[in-house]
Amino acid sequence: MLQNKISDLTIEEFRALIRDTVRQTLAEMLADPDEGLVLKSEIEEAMRRSIKAVREGVATYDAGKVAEKLGLDW
Repeated sequence: MLQNKISDLTIEEFRALIRDTVRQTLAEMLADPDEGLVLKSEIEEAMRRSIKAVREGVATYDAGKVAEKLGLDW
């Protein structure tokens, strides 16, 4: 088995290696960890009710202010 060393790469090969590594890392970081999972019907219905309430003008709360009130680091 042939093992290459970074020191054996040309500058262009090294740049390509870095580019591929960055692309792979970003793809992993930005991937949706919930992709393919099924949303429980109860949760889906709760979300629909929440969206409807907001559209109808029901008061909402700023998450930062709620966290601050509860003494949480946001």
